[in-house]
Order: sequence, then C-alpha cells, then structure tokens
Amino acid sequence: MELESLYQEVILDHYKNPHHKGLSAESDIQVHHVNPSCGDEITLNLVLRDGGVQSVTWNGVGCSISQASSSIMSELVTGKPVDEAMRVLESFSELMASKGSQSGDEEVLEDAVALAGVSKFPARVKCALLGWMAFKDAVVQVNGREEDAR
Repeated sequence: MELESLYQEVILDHYKNPHHKGLSAESDIQVHHVNPSCGDEITLNLVLRDGGVQSVTWNGVGCSISQASSSIMSELVTGKPVDEAMRVLESFSELMASKGSQSGDEEVLEDAVALAGVSKFPARVKCALLGWMAFKDAVVQVNGREEDAR
C-alpha cells in the first residue's frame, strides 16, 4: 500500500470514528474556535490535573481535515504532562508551516504525520490547526487563571 493512501485511510478513520468527540460535563475551561475562511468550528473542554492533561473532549463541525486533526490531537495530548503536550503541539505547528518540506517525526506526532501533505495547501493548514489552536488557547487560559490566583 502506498504511503499517501495509508495516510488518507488514517485521516478518514479519525473523521468517521473520532476520538474524544462529545463534550464532557467536567472541564476547567471551554473554548470555541472558528475558522473564518471556511466556517469550520470546534468547542473544546479541557481538564488539567497535577501538571498533566487529564481530559480533552470536543465537538465540532467541518471538513474531514479539521475533524480528523482534532481527533488526532485529542488522542495525542490526553494523559501527557502539559509541557510534553505543548511540545507535540509545537512539532505539529512546525510541520504545518513546512509547506511540504517536512514529513514529521512519527515518534512524536504518531497519526498526525498523516496530515503532512496538508502543509502544501495554505488554505487547508488553518483547517488542520483548528483543534490544536483551541487546545493551546485552553491551556494558556487555564494557566493564566492559576497564575492570577497566586
């Protein structure tokens, strides 16, 4: 099986069978992001405990890329220390900024490397980053509240 075909299968699988989709009742923060260029939307609930990502749940509407990418992101960061989750996010952001020159580190990005081809299409990069930027925003907001409480 050709690698590109395998990557398409990974994206379609996450789109049809999304991980962590459905907002949990528990959350430290809820954020809502919209891609104004196409109308894709995501609402994300985040729970952080003891310096780690306990739970990321989400709901959204949009193209297969935004929905699959949100599924992959939620699977990748859940259960990781926040610092490690943010490094994964940074690695994915670098991949999306590569304009097709990088294939991504499968050790770090796992299924997210399937989205490497998206980086060749600037209009679609925002779709792939939608869930990731919502996650980043949620982490920043929770950490900001914790600092304000000190």
